[in-house]
Amino acid sequence: MGTRAGGRRTGPKCIAIVGPYASGKTTLFEALLARTGAIAKQQPVSSGNTVSDHSPEAKAHAMSVEAVFATTEFMGESITFVDCPGSVEFAFEAEPVLAACDLAVVVAEPDEKKLPALQLIMRKLDDLGVPRMLFLNKIDKADAGVRDTLKLLQPVSRTPLLLRQIPLRKDGVVVGSIDLALERAYIYREYAASEIAEIPGDEKAREIEARFAMLETLADHDDQLMEQLLEEIEPPKDKVFDDLAADLRDGTVTPVLIGAAEKGHGALRLLKAIRHDAPDIEATRQRLGVANGNGNGNGMIAQVMKTIHTSHAGKLSVARILTGQVADGTELWLNATDTSKVSGIYRMLGKDQFKLASAAAGDTVALGRLDNVVTGQTLTTTKGGTQQLVKLMPPKPVYAFALRPKERKDEVKMSAAIQRLAEEDPSLTLHHNQDSAETVLSGHGEMHLRVIRERLEGRNQIPVEGHAPAIPYRETIRKGIQQRGRHKKQSGGHGQFGDVVIEIKPLPRGTGFEFTDSITGGVVPKQYIPSVEAGVREFLKIGPLGFPVVDVTVNLSDGSFHTVDSSDMAFQMAAKIAMKEGMAACSPVLLEPIMKVEIFTPSDATARIIALVPQRRGQILGYDARDGWPGWDVVEATMPQAEIGDLIIELRSATAGAATYRAEFDHMAELTGRLADEAMVSAGKAA
Repeated sequence: MGTRAGGRRTGPKCIAIVGPYASGKTTLFEALLARTGAIAKQQPVSSGNTVSDHSPEAKAHAMSVEAVFATTEFMGESITFVDCPGSVEFAFEAEPVLAACDLAVVVAEPDEKKLPALQLIMRKLDDLGVPRMLFLNKIDKADAGVRDTLKLLQPVSRTPLLLRQIPLRKDGVVVGSIDLALERAYIYREYAASEIAEIPGDEKAREIEARFAMLETLADHDDQLMEQLLEEIEPPKDKVFDDLAADLRDGTVTPVLIGAAEKGHGALRLLKAIRHDAPDIEATRQRLGVANGNGNGNGMIAQVMKTIHTSHAGKLSVARILTGQVADGTELWLNATDTSKVSGIYRMLGKDQFKLASAAAGDTVALGRLDNVVTGQTLTTTKGGTQQLVKLMPPKPVYAFALRPKERKDEVKMSAAIQRLAEEDPSLTLHHNQDSAETVLSGHGEMHLRVIRERLEGRNQIPVEGHAPAIPYRETIRKGIQQRGRHKKQSGGHGQFGDVVIEIKPLPRGTGFEFTDSITGGVVPKQYIPSVEAGVREFLKIGPLGFPVVDVTVNLSDGSFHTVDSSDMAFQMAAKIAMKEGMAACSPVLLEPIMKVEIFTPSDATARIIALVPQRRGQILGYDARDGWPGWDVVEATMPQAEIGDLIIELRSATAGAATYRAEFDHMAELTGRLADEAMVSAGKAA
């Protein structure tokens, strides 16, 4: 413990607004912009006219689908607020934002069902070391008392939740709040600043008790305050505010403010807490490991938080200026060899941009037309570049579909459009499946990929067709056979002649393919043996069931040749004939890939998840507590890949959007009967 002073910090701030889906983040974002005068009036989310939900996709689904930036001023200081999506499917949008912001405002509500989703967010803030405040929203609709609500929420936070305000009630209705640091009451007024009032006499005892609890927590990190409490000396208010700011900056507490964003209640008190308590750019530089805070010797350093492709301004790289200054036309080093010039600097207000001449340390701005810059990149004016401060690690995809343009002429156009979308959303992955000749798009849920498809069709005017990606079925054989294959053709001049006898046998699962020969006496000349192997391998690409063949061995045991008519091609053809006739008699069987799956679920849903696995032909291997995650379990199972395609939808439905999984290939297993027939039909194959 020690004695510390928080101190007033000034300069432009960057504040991320995060929280579970439908907790009220966008509503609070709108309230803060209205209260600071950035917009004339707070709009409800249902209107489709909020600053944040400006895209057609956000409006269509009434939810945030991307990080949205808005810079405003409050009491003479510049603040950039970033509204981050709450859905777990778009959660990665927040990661590059959180890396370079000063503070996160976590919007929560008194809803036990949303605790796992809240825990995921708090865990990410812990991992990144980002200070946070918690805004307890919808306080006017809460059934439980605020301290009971904090007891409910505390398990999801590693740091103590420090109540800074308590609700003021009249006839059971929340009509305002009591600020425990100022010891002052505020009466709510819709969409306007609260009215300052004296604390009612019947609330005084409750306020004293709650204030003492707040001071006790602060005293855990301040010896002087501890002594004052023990001696029953009232600490100066300035001292209390300094401790609140210091503990917030150090990450030892999570201050909790209350309000009802839908009516603008609590927005002004939150703004004042941010202005006084939030760390500034110097603290963020230290967290990111920027050695020279004032920029001398390092030049300008900027961290890219978001990439946006606009129809009128082109590509924009939204970046936090960490040190120095940047002006229009400044040359930036992207790495040791590549540079790019800034073409326009803009202040952001949702979809709107306002041109600036320059930007300085602390500012969050959009830099124009940096074509080779990606989200998460660190830029500098120093020759040779600088170390990359942030390493983005997108979570593994959990949902995919194969897509193609409805018109072939759009293939190149679609590929370019997807590349732009992937620049905006680094969690999106695209790969071409050689086996199925499919373009497969992978992401973090059905809604995630639905939005991507809507952007392709809406923003880029490319109609597309999508379907579940092909399952990489294979086939093998159950028994062996010896088979002769002869290719003989005479059509004037040199003919074609190849004659082989091969032995086809099954191999243990997972062995692959082996080719051997036991030719004696030169019945098949050595120069033609590789041609026989080539013919066998060519046939195995598509077996009798229509899929690649695995786990077989083929031995060339006999044959004959013609001194004039034999050739490489003739022996390849003979091998294919032998394989075609022989494989059909080897009891071919379909194999399907089986995956090893780890499902991460809140403990109260574990039983539902365990019941779900067998319904998808899965086998439970076991389950245990998730290490380091109180209230979570890990369920281990094996499951056919064919059953995993939409697994994430059912998992999230069973866990209020919180559960996820990861899967990796484990082994191949036989698939017979109706399921095998359906697999061949769906793949367009015929036995």
